[in-house]
Amino acid sequence: MVAALDIGGTKIAGALVDAGGRILARARKPTPAGEDAETVLGAVGEVLDALASSPHRDAVEAVGIGSAGPVDAARGTVSPVNVPGWRDFPLVERVGSAVGGLPVTLVGDGVAMTAAEHWLGAARGHTDALGLVVSTGVGGGLVLGGRLHPGPTGNAGHIGHLSVDLDGDPCACGGRGCVERLAAGPHIARRALDGGWRPGPDGDASAAAVAGAAREGHPAAVAAFDRAARALAAGIAATAHLVEVDIAVIGGGVAGAGEILFGPLRRHLADYATLSFARGLTVVPAATGTDAGLLGAAAAARAAF
Repeated sequence: MVAALDIGGTKIAGALVDAGGRILARARKPTPAGEDAETVLGAVGEVLDALASSPHRDAVEAVGIGSAGPVDAARGTVSPVNVPGWRDFPLVERVGSAVGGLPVTLVGDGVAMTAAEHWLGAARGHTDALGLVVSTGVGGGLVLGGRLHPGPTGNAGHIGHLSVDLDGDPCACGGRGCVERLAAGPHIARRALDGGWRPGPDGDASAAAVAGAAREGHPAAVAAFDRAARALAAGIAATAHLVEVDIAVIGGGVAGAGEILFGPLRRHLADYATLSFARGLTVVPAATGTDAGLLGAAAAARAAF
């Protein structure tokens, strides 16, 4: 049994997860993202306390945490962009103290999603896989040689900040032309707006609204998703050429666009994944849904045993 935490800018979720991936207890609190560090930690503590009321609590052997990043697993610290009160916050130490010294494993949220998909989702049975979370940002993780490969700091596979356009726009990370800068939801929406698309009467200017317009054939909406798909294809192919993954699993809100994203992505992938060992690379939607963060945190903790 593992206690899992999924920590993001809007919610802190917790679960007790057994060896078969069944969630036997749940807890959830809103993230007090605008508050100070101890207040945010207090919400984590409330989630852990709720899990401790479960009759399964005595079977818990470890804790896994999947957190919005940046994370530094080597130091046990987190600095989530959307939780400004936590900067180099010693989350592993503080959670470890709260759970009586049980081992605590920390990974980034993209790595957690990848772990979930390899354990129970679309990458199950694959020895080498890339996972991507395409939402307000673009994150990722790797499975290599049949094992989760989080890297020394828990960030390996962070495809969102792989540069695919050397003369592209500056990215928030300090780089230029990053996958995230072209394929994240807000950038898809901005590209569509720049191309002449306009929201409907409800004022919804999200990537989901752009996807709806693309389904109806709006040229600027179609072009915005095509550009995002091409950036993702370039990043996925570069990763496959570097470490020989044979499947890429994509989750996150933007993946909800379905074939509006996956159709052009697969077409562009054929132009980028050109080496013989990468041509068979497949791209599929994630299968673990909203529980991916919790299941992935549990999987990462199990892998660290």
